[in-house]
Amino acid sequence: MRSSKRRRPFYTGWAVTFVMGCTPEAETPEPPPAELPAPAESAFGSAPAVTRFLTQATFGPRPADVEALRGTSASAWFRNQLTISPSLLTPRVLRERARLGTPDEDGEAFGESVTLAFWNNTCRGPDQLRQRMAFALSQIFVVSNAPTELLADIPDALSHYQDLLITGAFGNFHDLLTEVSYSPAMAYYLTYLGSEKADPATGRRPDENYARELMQLFTLGVEEIGLDGSSQPREGRTETYDNRDVTGLAKVFTGLGLVNPVPDEPWGAYPDSFRARLVFDASKHSSAAKSFLGTTIPAHTPGPESLRMALDAIFAHPNVAPFISRQLIQRFVTSAPSPAYVSRVAQAFERGQYDLPDGVGVGTGRRGDLAATLAATLFDTEARASAPAPSFGKVREPILRLTAWVRAFDVSGITPLYILPLYDTSRPQRLNQHPYRAPSVFNFFRPGYVASGTLSGQAGRTAPELQIVNASTIPAYANFIHEFIVRNPESLGEGEREDLADRGLDLVAAQNSFLPDYTSELAFAANPPALVEHLDGKLTYGTMSRTTHERIVRALELVPAGEAERRVHVAVWMTMTTPEFLVQR
Repeated sequence: MRSSKRRRPFYTGWAVTFVMGCTPEAETPEPPPAELPAPAESAFGSAPAVTRFLTQATFGPRPADVEALRGTSASAWFRNQLTISPSLLTPRVLRERARLGTPDEDGEAFGESVTLAFWNNTCRGPDQLRQRMAFALSQIFVVSNAPTELLADIPDALSHYQDLLITGAFGNFHDLLTEVSYSPAMAYYLTYLGSEKADPATGRRPDENYARELMQLFTLGVEEIGLDGSSQPREGRTETYDNRDVTGLAKVFTGLGLVNPVPDEPWGAYPDSFRARLVFDASKHSSAAKSFLGTTIPAHTPGPESLRMALDAIFAHPNVAPFISRQLIQRFVTSAPSPAYVSRVAQAFERGQYDLPDGVGVGTGRRGDLAATLAATLFDTEARASAPAPSFGKVREPILRLTAWVRAFDVSGITPLYILPLYDTSRPQRLNQHPYRAPSVFNFFRPGYVASGTLSGQAGRTAPELQIVNASTIPAYANFIHEFIVRNPESLGEGEREDLADRGLDLVAAQNSFLPDYTSELAFAANPPALVEHLDGKLTYGTMSRTTHERIVRALELVPAGEAERRVHVAVWMTMTTPEFLVQR
């Protein structure tokens, strides 16, 4: 993308110190008792409470939603979200293919059609809880188009995969695991697509990549844990699997291939093939007995039955509930959940049922119910505590910072096709995070990451998001979000105009895309303290400290009173780089 003249970016250093420290206190409070009373139906009791809940559960609260939901039932909102039809990515990918006629006309727009669909759905989709859950699941069951040309060239593969996560977001973990295993995108990414049975004559062996990551990253972890997610003392720790388990399990995934592959192409190239479930070729599937995790699948068991039995054995392992529950808590609520919190959510996973605060149950009663698990995650007493402990909370992911801005300021013209910076936000100079573009199967950050040299690290607390936070990415985010905050129809640089023209895109539509509505903010522009208080309620649900408030007010008073729009831009930008915004509590 050509360089273009930009407004001078802002930057403050004081946010760096806070985010790198994560929390102002190193002491870890005593965990609450294992059994706590069910939380009162108060998640929507006030505007700050609604804003906080929607910050955890969606891609950002919208002012109209906060006003409409205040004083209503959060339980009813949750149940309603379960019923909203899924907003899928593949239909948009297909429309983009039809719009272009041939991908060669605008290869980048077509290749990024999955990305553009993501931004559209997360910024304005009605099924916010489902989309947020799918995003969380995509960081557990990682498939990425970062290192692979094929997944970038055939976006249908990734859109189909993400649609599996979207449609299965409130279903059963075992069913979702099955669909993931039959996914062409996963099979290509973790290299078991086309894996064949062993051949002693040539030395060929089944591909072991998926078998290993299925256990290590998707279901069990590397060591046995309790229901509360805690490990045994180091001298007594037991590994969940060894290389013999990997070798045995790898045989299960032999013989899986695409439907209607292209002749003479090693992976096939028809987009339709990547939108269909994989099929077994019996001649390539291992007929040998398959032993792993104390289970043996008898010799000559057909491929589909072998896969079912394998996933049954993995799903039955006691690690699954706490392993998945802890990661969902991290993605939605807090980076270092207490063992008691993990245990309560894991119990909901085991029961397949959770009673919401209004007394109505969620879930089918079948072990692994994800709707029940998510409800337990969001409605737990620790998640809903009005005065959380200093160690509670999480660094807000860069993607969620951007979507929070979009939704908080009723951004209009949400047509990501025209916003070239959204095509790739993975670089450290931008957000250092991009949907479905993790640098490896280990995601953008590891769930067990402890940041050395920070207060959270000194306390031994996990803080996954800090793995992508450093002295370069903090100002990069500040500069990136600034470009959106000040966006208006005249803000396109000359280079952007040329790029849009070269792609045959509508310049007028581009100028009117992603425009924020600062009407309510402009009403407070003449009164800096009131403007900051207003933004504290909208973006940080009333958590802004007096020190932070005063710093922003002093900065605003330096902006001439007649420059109301500039005051608003500075106020929004400074609020979105405060510790209170960057750390979700």
